[in-house]
Amino acid sequence: MSTNQTLETIFSRMSYRGAFKDTPVPREDLVTILKAGIAAPSGCNKQTTSFVAVDDEIVLNELKEIFSKPSCQSAPAWILVFTQEIVGVDGNYYHVQDYGAAMENMLLAIKSLGYETCWYEGNVRNCAEEIAEFVKAPEGCRLVCVLPVGIPSDELPPRKIKKAFEERAWFNKYGAK
Repeated sequence: MSTNQTLETIFSRMSYRGAFKDTPVPREDLVTILKAGIAAPSGCNKQTTSFVAVDDEIVLNELKEIFSKPSCQSAPAWILVFTQEIVGVDGNYYHVQDYGAAMENMLLAIKSLGYETCWYEGNVRNCAEEIAEFVKAPEGCRLVCVLPVGIPSDELPPRKIKKAFEERAWFNKYGAK
């Protein structure tokens, strides 16, 4: 991927909360997305983030009963993101940074492969334990995010307007002109 393609993917990625086409996500694409998550940096190399890709229709239907967010209902695949709170060699925990970096890598991989998704985190909290138990996640692995993955059936909405560069980025001192 060229620098221009990478930047185009970054600048065009957005959260998609619409319906998905009934087109399966090929297993090799899911593997690529998971490998992108695994390739993310990890504090003290503790590798606290793990994933479960769900592409089996029966399993998906069960999960959709547990987590019934409308935009997830038509997704032909989900990626479940788990974290473990493991202390680093410096005495700090980096699991939030680890899964955040993994999520961004996967969001970009999903977009670059022609799919759309939305990062669901807060909405998952109420059913995280039930989903983790259903997919047989080991003790100590906490579900933190769900990514529905698929080809959008709706037209992509207009991009949300970001604050101006000058309101969020500076050189040498915060707020400097």
